[in-house]
Amino acid sequence: MASNALSRLANLHRHFHITKSSTKGGSENENGNVGTIKISPDVSTALSTGKAVVALESTIISHGMPYPQNLETAKEVEAIVRENGAVPATIAILDGIPCIGLSPEEMERLAKLEKTARKISRRDIAHVVATRSSGGTTVSATMIFASMVGISIFVTGGIGGVHKHGESTMDISSDLTELGRTSITVVSAGVKSILDIPRYLENILETQGVSVVSYQTDDFPAFYTEKSGCKAPCQLDTPEDCARMIEVNRKLDLKTGILIGIPIPKEHSVSGNIIESAIQTALREASDKGISGSAETPYLLSRVNELTGGASLESNIALVKNNAVLGAQIAVALAQIQDPGHGHHKEDEITKEEGHQEEGHQKEGHQKEGHQKEGHRTMWDTSKFKKLGRKNGSAAGSGSGAGDS
Repeated sequence: MASNALSRLANLHRHFHITKSSTKGGSENENGNVGTIKISPDVSTALSTGKAVVALESTIISHGMPYPQNLETAKEVEAIVRENGAVPATIAILDGIPCIGLSPEEMERLAKLEKTARKISRRDIAHVVATRSSGGTTVSATMIFASMVGISIFVTGGIGGVHKHGESTMDISSDLTELGRTSITVVSAGVKSILDIPRYLENILETQGVSVVSYQTDDFPAFYTEKSGCKAPCQLDTPEDCARMIEVNRKLDLKTGILIGIPIPKEHSVSGNIIESAIQTALREASDKGISGSAETPYLLSRVNELTGGASLESNIALVKNNAVLGAQIAVALAQIQDPGHGHHKEDEITKEEGHQEEGHQKEGHQKEGHQKEGHRTMWDTSKFKKLGRKNGSAAGSGSGAGDS
């Protein structure tokens, strides 16, 4: 109880340490926004009050499918999260500023960037921010920013892993190492079937100490198909079971992520033989064309879609929506565990009382820095709230530890 109260107090406290920024020119202001994060009003409110929030990645918008299908799908996924009781927080970087929650205008802008959009993983963040570039965040980058602001649940389609022939190419996604260092729960349709799934599960995630869960099955799902043929280390059958495991992971401060794999709905599952044939063809073509690294997965997914006559893209959209339902349900269940009274629990009295004690400091913060808002989005200074998170020993908002991001 006390830790949750302190967690929420820390999150409230962050709102009073707002970075003063300027849009004026001049060398003194050129880096004015570096180190800040913009959070949309609904996400900010939800985090401050302990309500369920679900992070969503944005490469599905910037690199996953063509316009306007990418924009329509992103809006539909956000709507599903809301319908299931949680607040969606699509994460991206626009003009060098990480954004947690996008406005309709920002989302449309990202959807139309096309080839100018950067595909942003952990290694790219500093450069994209420093050069004031824009792009979609991959699984690893989305995990980092979600963790920074205290979001515990992140929904995506499928996650990256070990590519075929990875033993010789050493082509391993940063998604894997991020799961081993950042305390976020990722809900996905398992591992993308273009990858080496056995090596992914047995050699990488186990080494990283990542808890791997299959939802309502003991066979880990393989993105386009319900089964990979690889047994998952554990199985959970309800959102509440998943939420309890996430809370235990937080309380024990394990500092590692959890991967929950939910099978694609049966009616949208692509035949294993069809998809495997398409994957092998796409892999050969990628090799012949010298396509590798961050460009390989988008190429493979696009080519597999062509080879399957659009069936794989239809399945991709269906599985993301299915994942969003479960992710929102888990987020709601986790919020119930951490605050059974939906904002009326006794721990909130503790938060208010301790908040009054901080009132003088908060007012001083306002006088010194001002309540800077840009486009009605709160600006948070990352250096300050990261220090605060370490001081209190837990992340803010939904209660998950911030992890070593």
